[in-house]
Amino acid sequence: MAILTQTHVADRGSEIALVDETHSVTWAELDERVNRLVNGLRSHGLITGDTIAVVAGNQCEWFEIAMACAHGGWTYVPVNWHWVADELAYVYADADTKAVIVDQRFDAAVSASLKDDRANVVSVVVGIGTTDDAAVRRDSRFIDFETVLASASADDPTDQMLGGPMFYTSGTTGRPKGVRGALSGGMAMTPDIMKFIAAGFSNFLPIPGRTMLCGPFYHSAQWAFSFFPMIGGSTTVMQHKYDSAAMLQMIDRYSCTNVHLVPTQMKRLLDLPAEVKNEFSGASLTTVWHGAAPCPPAVKRGLIDWWGPKITEYYGSTEGSIISTVSSTEWLAKGGSVGKPLDSVEVIVVNDESQPVAQGQEGTLYFKNKMGTDFSYHNDEAKTRDSHLEPGVFTTGDVGYIDSDGYLWLSDRKIDMIISGGVNIYPAEIEGVISAHPAVEDVAVIGVPDEDFGESVKALVQVAEGISASPETAQAIIAHCREFLAGYKAPRSVDFVQHIPRTGTGKIQKQPLRAPYWEGHQRRI
Repeated sequence: MAILTQTHVADRGSEIALVDETHSVTWAELDERVNRLVNGLRSHGLITGDTIAVVAGNQCEWFEIAMACAHGGWTYVPVNWHWVADELAYVYADADTKAVIVDQRFDAAVSASLKDDRANVVSVVVGIGTTDDAAVRRDSRFIDFETVLASASADDPTDQMLGGPMFYTSGTTGRPKGVRGALSGGMAMTPDIMKFIAAGFSNFLPIPGRTMLCGPFYHSAQWAFSFFPMIGGSTTVMQHKYDSAAMLQMIDRYSCTNVHLVPTQMKRLLDLPAEVKNEFSGASLTTVWHGAAPCPPAVKRGLIDWWGPKITEYYGSTEGSIISTVSSTEWLAKGGSVGKPLDSVEVIVVNDESQPVAQGQEGTLYFKNKMGTDFSYHNDEAKTRDSHLEPGVFTTGDVGYIDSDGYLWLSDRKIDMIISGGVNIYPAEIEGVISAHPAVEDVAVIGVPDEDFGESVKALVQVAEGISASPETAQAIIAHCREFLAGYKAPRSVDFVQHIPRTGTGKIQKQPLRAPYWEGHQRRI
């Protein structure tokens, strides 16, 4: 048996492990399918240390793939399925991807990306549920997911080695970079290490329980708050695209015990009609986590009023996992704080000279995991170095302070990043695309307040000589972005300015550009 499923198969093999919108999988079925997938992918040439890109929505097969990689020693890249062909091809090359697994919903983008010269690194393309007329089937490297399983042995895989995710997060210099940590694969460890991490998550969640997954599995937080509980024995119930009313029904129907939300989802829950809210029992729900972006106080207070003090906020990142937590009771007393750091995390606040500041004084926040874990950016030593004060001491780019009671407060964002709907968006990548448009002389991309998403993307454009600063030009720029970038990265609006202010070294001065849009708001992030 696969190491991570054997206990659950022995104890309750006939019980449900995974539920998606079309079917369910028992623990015994999951174990067999993981065995077959490991053996099947090995028969198609994948070896320990190889990388697999997965372009798939929330479904049982995604968890089967993640479990197979955890036993086959493969690094897997959870690809944002909003990405277009150019973005996909870049990741194939950057991650040295040997296999791509895609579900039928994203066939067109993946098929187009495989025609790119950068996709020559890919040797195997696996389709989940692809129909006979799917474009990706016409690629000579294509094999069918279920065929891989059916043709492979169900025997225990030999030489089970740990593999795990490498999440891609954008950066201030443009293209996304992979975050490589201890679980990313390629290291001489067995899957047992995952059991210890899952056991640690029992401090945050009821394990075993029933997890409601209502955000994309490609997001590191949604992955952690569903995959680790599953390893510990929790059933995972999942939704592909978020639907507030349907999620509430699924929580009641499957007696879910825990869920992870982002502020945009919280607001949409509060916006539901009264009759829908009144139908929700929520009797099974004991634990609600939220994070990924600042939450408007009115939204958080409204959900606490509705669901009670079962809501806990965390502050963290793909690079550093969970850094601090704050319960509903603490938040009501310390409104605005992101809580006390975990016992395993040391927070270091420094000034612009990288010197520690006094308690209560604002500065750049750095973090050190006392367990000795760290990360690096794949293929980018300079970015790794710039994000560290010293080895093992890293920053998320946020500015804040620790108060006299030991609570962490965020006050600003030092790095150039927008968080929209809980998703990190880096302006440099968008600016690079917009600057290539012939109507643009110069451009700055900023985040502006947005009632639904927290922040939205705005492009400030200085048009080229002879070009009209018109609504038509703005729409042309947005359309240009959508051709080369995922839709969520494209500006939702374009404002025209006479001049983009830059420093003597050519760096855009974002602060004066952002200030008018944030005037009257209590926070700067």
